[in-house]
Amino acid sequence: MVAWELTRNCNLNCIHCRAAATLGPHTGELGTDQCRSIIDDISSFASPTIILTGGEPLLRDDIFDIIEYGSKKGLRLVMAINGTLLDKRKGKALKEKGIMRISLSLDGKDSESHDSFRGVKGSYSSVMDASRILASVDVPFQINTTVTRLNIDDLLHIYNLVKSIGACAWHIFLLVPVGRGEGLKGKELDAKMYENTLEWLYGIEKINEMELKVTCAPHYYRIVKEKGDKPKSMGCLAGKSFLFISHRGIAQPCGYLEIPSGDIMNEGVRNVWVNSPVFKQLRDLSQYKGKCGSCNYLTICGGCRARAYESTGDMMTEEPLCTYRGARLS
Repeated sequence: MVAWELTRNCNLNCIHCRAAATLGPHTGELGTDQCRSIIDDISSFASPTIILTGGEPLLRDDIFDIIEYGSKKGLRLVMAINGTLLDKRKGKALKEKGIMRISLSLDGKDSESHDSFRGVKGSYSSVMDASRILASVDVPFQINTTVTRLNIDDLLHIYNLVKSIGACAWHIFLLVPVGRGEGLKGKELDAKMYENTLEWLYGIEKINEMELKVTCAPHYYRIVKEKGDKPKSMGCLAGKSFLFISHRGIAQPCGYLEIPSGDIMNEGVRNVWVNSPVFKQLRDLSQYKGKCGSCNYLTICGGCRARAYESTGDMMTEEPLCTYRGARLS
């Protein structure tokens, strides 16, 4: 899977934004031809799902050209938008050009809480409007929710709202306080709250009313395994099956793990993916430290490498928000 930050331009001011995205211009942003070159490079050796993200991708004048080009190369393209710039014409164009799914975000149960999180009044209404537009043009959409102490008590309400507007999936992100999210330090869940939330989400997933995916919380899959179920995914995917490309073409293991891992334009996607020393280190489980390194769930979970790095400056140390302690089985 590839998350591709096409732009850092954004018309919102979200308090958790890992990119600290704002209205630009932002220097060094890849042009249309460079984007096509990256698509050619990726499609020459792999067929990943590509998440077109930002910032706000709809602020790019060439966004539909990029989508069409990638789709014709046979890539599965999905896109993350905030809903404010979507109208029916653009919705139809997204479908016609090849977008397979859209993600919208809801971080509050109502306009007051969501707009406060997003930093702009009317952003909640824009999500509601966008959900209706996407349904009308038959583009599946998911809802993303970033969990903090600010909305932890509203998760059931948000879940019911997600169902009511016809989303095909609910993806939950446990806050990693990077970028503008550094201002939320102290608002992230503590280890016990984190564990309790993951237990609750497991119960929601078992109801099986829609697709549910937990991100930046790899020990969710340890909980699934402990419950006797088979995890649908593995834990932290950063640098293992996930690649992030910045608006300037710089690779990272994920958007939250802000360690430059190669220059895509100069080194090539395949070369960076295969040979980046950062990626190689993340793939070597013998280098994991602390309780993560000795844990019997290392291969299933692995701990959030971005949270470890944000907390300590060492991406290989133990996940700081995990209550589990278990020796690796011999």
